[in-house]
Amino acid sequence: MWDGLLSCARENLLPLAREHLLPIALDHLLPILKEAANMIRGVPTDIAEMKNELQNIEDFIHQADKTADAEGDNTSHGIRAKIKKLIEATFRIQDVIDEYIIREEQRLSDPGCAAGDNYVKTKILRLQIAHKIQNIKSRINEIKDTSSEKDHEGSSSSATNLNATSLQNLRKAPFYMDEADVVGFEEPKDILIDWLVEGRAARTVVSVVAMGGQGKTTLAKKVFDNNKVIKHFDCHVWITVSQSYDLEKLLRDILQNIYKQQEGDTPQSIHQMDRDSLVDEVRKNLQQKRYVVMFDDVWSILFWDEIDLAMIDNKNGSKILITTRNMNVANACKKSSFVEVHELKPLTKEKSLELFNKKAFYDLDGCCPENLTHISSEIVEKCIGLPLAIVIVGGLLSCKDKETFEWYNFSENINPELKEDSNIKNILGLSYHNLPYYLKSCLLYFGLYPEDCVVSSKTLTRQWMAEGFVKEDRGKTLEEVAEGYLTELIRRSLVQLVSISIDGRRRSCRVHDLVHAMILEKCEDLSFCKNICEDRQSSLTGIVRRLSIATNSDNLIESVEKPQVRSLLCYASKPLPESFVRRIPTKFRRLKVLVLGDDGLLDVPKDLGSLSYLKFFMFGGVFRGRKFSLPISIVMLENLETLDLTDTKFNVMPKEICKLRKLHHFIGIKMSLIQLKDGIGDMTSLQTLRDVYLDEKEDENDNRVVELIQELGKLKQLRELALLRVRAKYMSAISSSINNMRKMEKLRIEGAGENIVMHLSSPPPMLRNLKLNGDLKKTPEWISKLHNLAKLKVMLVYSKQTVEVMKLLKSMPNLLSLNISNGDYESKFETLHFQDGWFKNLKELYVGYFVNLSYILIDEGALGSLKKLNKLQHLNKLEFLHIFGMGDKFMQSIALDGGKDHWIFKQVPHVKISEGHYPASPAKKW
Repeated sequence: MWDGLLSCARENLLPLAREHLLPIALDHLLPILKEAANMIRGVPTDIAEMKNELQNIEDFIHQADKTADAEGDNTSHGIRAKIKKLIEATFRIQDVIDEYIIREEQRLSDPGCAAGDNYVKTKILRLQIAHKIQNIKSRINEIKDTSSEKDHEGSSSSATNLNATSLQNLRKAPFYMDEADVVGFEEPKDILIDWLVEGRAARTVVSVVAMGGQGKTTLAKKVFDNNKVIKHFDCHVWITVSQSYDLEKLLRDILQNIYKQQEGDTPQSIHQMDRDSLVDEVRKNLQQKRYVVMFDDVWSILFWDEIDLAMIDNKNGSKILITTRNMNVANACKKSSFVEVHELKPLTKEKSLELFNKKAFYDLDGCCPENLTHISSEIVEKCIGLPLAIVIVGGLLSCKDKETFEWYNFSENINPELKEDSNIKNILGLSYHNLPYYLKSCLLYFGLYPEDCVVSSKTLTRQWMAEGFVKEDRGKTLEEVAEGYLTELIRRSLVQLVSISIDGRRRSCRVHDLVHAMILEKCEDLSFCKNICEDRQSSLTGIVRRLSIATNSDNLIESVEKPQVRSLLCYASKPLPESFVRRIPTKFRRLKVLVLGDDGLLDVPKDLGSLSYLKFFMFGGVFRGRKFSLPISIVMLENLETLDLTDTKFNVMPKEICKLRKLHHFIGIKMSLIQLKDGIGDMTSLQTLRDVYLDEKEDENDNRVVELIQELGKLKQLRELALLRVRAKYMSAISSSINNMRKMEKLRIEGAGENIVMHLSSPPPMLRNLKLNGDLKKTPEWISKLHNLAKLKVMLVYSKQTVEVMKLLKSMPNLLSLNISNGDYESKFETLHFQDGWFKNLKELYVGYFVNLSYILIDEGALGSLKKLNKLQHLNKLEFLHIFGMGDKFMQSIALDGGKDHWIFKQVPHVKISEGHYPASPAKKW
């Protein structure tokens, strides 16, 4: 095969050479061709060697970076310059490897490449790759000639051993600390609660002032979520401000919070409002309320001037709670409001040690071993009472062996003479350098997101996979490995968990602003990513690998066209320049991750298919009723793994999507997939498919939807599926298809007002989340076979089914959340009885639309683990109660002003009683 190129050259090139070249030139042609053939023949071996070389260089870079940080700014310039050169070399290696893989995959998938012109073209492309490899090797050798690798060799092995031990210990650690484990805030918490609840009637600003890492947000959250505070105020709004903020976006966020608490939809009109209109709308919605609004992490002394007018003073005890590092921010509020200021002090030595022990010795119930008592006190003292520093150091040391020598070694690296801000920076640096190299890349990826940004855990891990950060681990899927990476970062307290599902799965996360600042510094040191926003722009010299854009300024954006960019994340609050969006496929051809998430979306670029490396594409902003179209060129995205159109509505999806055989996650709003009915079954890599809209307004003889559903049965890897507007005549096909989906974990069926009963002879054994929203005329007995089911939502047609369902589910061991509603509005069903031993592990229970329900009887021993319910007796652990849509007799009996049964739930901290419909999703805070 390799001699084929020489044969082709003799047949095609030599006649031309004899005719047009001088004899002396001809004598040199064959040796050149032979050399080219040898180079082409050696490309696979060279690529394998380059992969090994890449690993060695990355190890060296991480060790050199650690050395540069230790030496400080004055002596590390030479090391930093060398690191920059090596990083650019790794970028070129990665590009060549990617190019080779892409070309080989195209060759293998196209049999025509083996003959004729395509054959020559393929060999020429390989020759180009061979030349690039030679150039990279020469460049690396030049760098090596000017440096010594001796120091690196000794440290790499020990680092590897340390990381192996750390990871093993981390897997045993808890996800995060419970609120009960946070210490030292008892006194300031009581002071703040008193200011909020017992204060004057006039609007008052309560400010918590302290340096970064001292626990301002943690304290404010404990106060904000306190039972007394929740019961005292009618409206509760939490807003994170940060250094860079958009006032109009903050005002919209306030309104969305208010609408959500009122259980109403957010009017689309607020997205067209200007600043003055938004201020008026906020004032109008707060007019009759005693409200508490929390503004977390305020930096600018001008903030109060901008937000003051929106925070109406209705003289009924409303409060504004602010956290800030700057006393001047608190003082700036005094010009128009009463102000209370609490300066948060560092933790005492005793409280610091208590917090450290809980984190470092979680496996010993927070008890410090005797041999580590002295060194633990020494380490804690160097954390100078800063909770963030304490939990990060505790998390890091929890991974190490409990040997005195190793802990003393660590302590020596913390400089007690540094100022407070430098000390925590030093501690964060130690924690970062203690990470394995692949976790470093995952942590640094947060640098592409704005400060204080809450990130979906699934989105984040899918972006890591697209970038190639996630390495294969035998016996695990890449998704499982990526989730493990996130778990490790959370356990080290470098990433904060924001929300989790009822069964403990991570929904969203963020990083502390001090960690974010450290990440941005490392991103600059290691050329990891660049950021462009209105008030700050990274230097764009050299190779730019990843780019985050949070501005729509033409002047700033025009300078960012860099062909080596792998991740491009656009989060501008206003539409990006159309010319820039249109040029993305031609100017950023090596993109693996593309996020277009501004609030004024333009159309998807027509030549999107030019991005042959693309693995993750997210397109969405604020949904405003407009429909978009995907270009047919999407068929060329052969490597696409995630297509996320969550926040945007599209027209009928093009049938060409069926050719995306590597697509794992296909996500959108009310997606019409009828055009895919003849090919979607070939997309066998799909793991996520939602939300599929089945209402195609077909007549009785039209079976297109059934044919589509039958094709879905071929998707054996599906783990999540959502079908909307389901009709009764589809149910047989749906049941048959779902029987084949053995890996299904999350299933949602939304009916169209017709019977949606499924008959599953062999239900998916891994199903943990099931929602059947529609007319359920018969209780599916197969539900009781779902031993992994954690969350269930059903709507019954006949109220008499309620008892059947309860008896069917009462002993399911893993059921944690049950939502049961009644569609029989003429029902005479009056009593709901939970007997002793029923639902022992259930944590959430929602019961709605039982209009004639008069009694809920709960025996002692039933619902023993319940934390959230809409009712109750003998429920000492109950934290949340929401009662809605019940009959008049029942509502009168529980009325706050004299209801005979109101006493039953007086012990419940959070109670909400409403008359209307059941909200789309349970409120997070009541």
